[in-house]
Amino acid sequence: MSLEIKLPEMGENIESVEISGILVAVGETIATDQPVVEVETEKASAEVPSDQAGVVSRILVKVGDTVRVGQALMILDGEPAAVKESKPDPAPEPTAPEPEPAPFSAQVAQVAPSSPDPVRPIGDPAPAAPSVRRLARQLGLDINTVQGSGHRGRISIDDVKGHAKALIRGGAVGGAALPGAPALPDFTGFGDVRKERMSKIRHSTAVNMARAWTTIPHVTQHDRADITDIEKLRKGYGLTVTAIITKVAATALRKFPHFNASIDVAGREVIYKEYVHIGVAVDTDRGLLVPVVRDADRKAAAEISKEIGDLAARARDRKITTEDLEGGSFTISNLGGLGTTYFSPIVNWPEVAILGVGRGELQPKYINGTFVPRNILPLSLSYDHRQIDGADAARFLRFIAEALEQPLLLALDR
Repeated sequence: MSLEIKLPEMGENIESVEISGILVAVGETIATDQPVVEVETEKASAEVPSDQAGVVSRILVKVGDTVRVGQALMILDGEPAAVKESKPDPAPEPTAPEPEPAPFSAQVAQVAPSSPDPVRPIGDPAPAAPSVRRLARQLGLDINTVQGSGHRGRISIDDVKGHAKALIRGGAVGGAALPGAPALPDFTGFGDVRKERMSKIRHSTAVNMARAWTTIPHVTQHDRADITDIEKLRKGYGLTVTAIITKVAATALRKFPHFNASIDVAGREVIYKEYVHIGVAVDTDRGLLVPVVRDADRKAAAEISKEIGDLAARARDRKITTEDLEGGSFTISNLGGLGTTYFSPIVNWPEVAILGVGRGELQPKYINGTFVPRNILPLSLSYDHRQIDGADAARFLRFIAEALEQPLLLALDR
């Protein structure tokens, strides 16, 4: 008897994934709970196990396919003899457009697994009538860059007109928070080129950064902290710089709640979070991931250090879960290990601020009539100017710097 292995539920609000690896072959006998494919969501990779045992008769998907929850991945046959007569893998069925990537589940519309997605990511094949396509061509527009407002993201004539007007104004595409991208030139006229498909995580990052940059009026302020004394304490306790900064930032967010918030412009409201969940950016071979340390204000620096290490390791080993990446209210990006100093991080929407940390270095500092070598740490704070004024940002950043400079005032044990 033939049995289907289907894509199971992958997490809240995840309706589709991209196949990044096939882990079994036709004719292979597999056991229950054995991983059969590797998939990528907008935020993480995961292995999908089989919910039954048998012999792989047909594989219905290939690397690069977008697959929806409930869609069949492969067919099993309990009788090995049937495998010999198995046919070549058929071409996969066309899949419905995947939902627009979002940094948090709260951004994605709640839809049933069998329901179509309300929006279509830019670059996916555009569902549109011939008359709509013709109008786009007449206006010199790439129909695939237009966001549709209809069922399954279907594009109407009004959507095309609105997209054209937005481009003329230099505004957002079809009312969305993404900039209209002009068509690229043909680079092959200048020499050889090589194309490489963006991973789902990299595509999600690109879309979300464009949304954040065009939606949020960014300001970046810089400061520096003398961490000479706290370095001694850090090494004595076996802590990481990121863990200490996370603990200090969590305390700062309690003192300055304006930074632990989100803006609802349409509702004319500011949403203040009563929790302090801090995202810590992690560099992986698939792109940037931001696992979240929950309730950082309630944890000791040693506990935070261990948790960050565990989250970072799982992110790089592709074992991070969607839940690990959701719910952050503030983000820290530490590039000090790469030798950089000051930079301008982009706010991770819907948050309103992000702290960038560079590499500490020895610099002369004038103390009591003489210059002495001190370890100076560069800090960069980007924030949403709709919510945070420059003076508030200066006070917030100074609080963090001064807390790092006075280790005796830092409560390492909660």
